[in-house]
Amino acid sequence: MQLGLGFWASKTLLSAIELDLFTELAQNPGTVETIGEKLKLHPRAARDFLDALVALRMLERDDKNVYTNAPEAGAFLDREKATYIGGMLEMANLRLYPFWGSLTEALQTGKPQNEAKSGGNLFEAVYADAARLEGFLKAMTGISLGAARAIAQKFPWRDYKTFVDVGCAQGAVPVQLALAHKHLTGSGYDLPKVSPIFEAYVEENNLSDRVKFQPGDFFRDIIPHADVIIMGHILHDWNMEEKMMLLKKAYDALPEGGALIVYEALIDDERRENALGLLMSLNMLIETPGGFDYTGADCRKWMRETGFKETRVEHLIGPDSMVVGIK
Repeated sequence: MQLGLGFWASKTLLSAIELDLFTELAQNPGTVETIGEKLKLHPRAARDFLDALVALRMLERDDKNVYTNAPEAGAFLDREKATYIGGMLEMANLRLYPFWGSLTEALQTGKPQNEAKSGGNLFEAVYADAARLEGFLKAMTGISLGAARAIAQKFPWRDYKTFVDVGCAQGAVPVQLALAHKHLTGSGYDLPKVSPIFEAYVEENNLSDRVKFQPGDFFRDIIPHADVIIMGHILHDWNMEEKMMLLKKAYDALPEGGALIVYEALIDDERRENALGLLMSLNMLIETPGGFDYTGADCRKWMRETGFKETRVEHLIGPDSMVVGIK
């Protein structure tokens, strides 16, 4: 029952983010009445909504009936904090929630259930609208920030000087690498429309001197050369042939001894434990014509077939792991 009705809790959280509840409470803890007035909540709904979030451990309520953010919500769902990961949840609310209502159809047809149903394309739809594009890129920061910080700590960056993050989105990975390692210089590689959003984010972190944007299309163009190539949440968007093509382009962009880092919510090799990785693969069914997620063993095999002489899998954080290939 809890699993089957899980969308109740999910949508309650997503609506709280949509209403900016956690950002508001970070500045102004309040009562049902003051919060309801600020967020324009109907009196019939306000108390149950806020208390449901207390029961879900997203909010706390004291003995004077004043609501505040729970520690985790305050850390990760306050839009004003650098640790904000709500961008992914904003996208889940606006895009993924309605599309997942057609999962059964996707399971029976194997076809996407997003904009493609009306003749569109996920990336064309996202990149065509400036506001939607910015939201999508911020969502990628939300889903990548924890992994980015783990990569900055767990990979032996002292042995390398340059990097390129392929499909860099807003720039979460380049920024975290440059913040953690002063000797590194690198770039984010993505479609030209991403440039102003990426550059603004890099400038906010005072890294414009060491982190640059490189425009390009990884299907049509070569990947820029660097000591380390990074692909995060990229390979799972594409079919098998396209995956192998991207791995080959990464291989060609590296010097001898260079490294490729692929990170995702990798499915565990036994395909029994990492539910998020498996659900992410179903999300690729919803969102793409041929994309799918994969295990660490799968990716290591593909890397070896591409020519990488050494490969390894290393856990990052939560459901995320990286596969490292050495040329």
